[in-house]
Amino acid sequence: MTDPVDEIARGKRFGFGANWQRFSRQLDPERIAAAEASLKQMLRVETLAGRRFLDVGAGSGLFSLAARRLGASVLSFDFDPQAVACVEQLRQQHCAGDSNWSVRQGDVLDRALIDELGRFDVVYAWGVLHHTGDLWRALDHTCALVENDGLLFVAIYNRQPLLSPVWLQVKRLYNALPTPGRALLAGGSTALAAAQGLTADVLGGRNPLARYRGRGRRGMSVLWDAVDWVGGFPFEVATAEQVFGFVRDRGFALVELRTANGRHGCNELVCRRDISLATGRPRSAAVRS
Repeated sequence: MTDPVDEIARGKRFGFGANWQRFSRQLDPERIAAAEASLKQMLRVETLAGRRFLDVGAGSGLFSLAARRLGASVLSFDFDPQAVACVEQLRQQHCAGDSNWSVRQGDVLDRALIDELGRFDVVYAWGVLHHTGDLWRALDHTCALVENDGLLFVAIYNRQPLLSPVWLQVKRLYNALPTPGRALLAGGSTALAAAQGLTADVLGGRNPLARYRGRGRRGMSVLWDAVDWVGGFPFEVATAEQVFGFVRDRGFALVELRTANGRHGCNELVCRRDISLATGRPRSAAVRS
């Protein structure tokens, strides 16, 4: 497995774990409740009792906690050791001694790990797979973790033909800069992204301030999400159609969809696995769609 600490030190990878540790200091009952509500809404459930929930790239552990509070038995894993420590701290704080929530380090690109883990009733990978350095292999492995008739919940950065290449260079530059330079770049880039989002909301007849409230739809933080967005590298993108075509060919039917409406951000898909639907088409066919 690639050493995440070494890659972060060399500017080849963003320190997601460090960012999550800063965010975790803001966790409170309101954020946890918002995370639970978002899971129930997108998964179309009121409870996860009796289900096995896998949190791929668990980050802060917020959604592992939300799934456990909804009754699921939970396994959380992350590539970044600081994120693993963050999730473990959250588990100890809220579920100390609970044998139905376990935490480990792991790489979703590691096929041996995927085979070892087996299959789960709900596999959750929100904003993770596009940061692995190999989006489509990561998504292929994630699909393999879903039990037949189980649910896959993924969120992948939306592809913007003109802006995505620009953001890729911004992220590369951010991770190559010393700390003071990162702060300046993050501030300027965040202001630009905010201006673009506000303009799109006004033109689209939406409340331009709704997205900047302190606690978003998922209980997340606007501030630390912005740092994650500017620094998040590796970085890959895909349209909602590309992601759905890919998982459809592996035997998944769409249950719920929330797109980024053409802007930067994530397309969210919840899909149910029915192996009888698998077409066996090669991965490259989905990527080109």
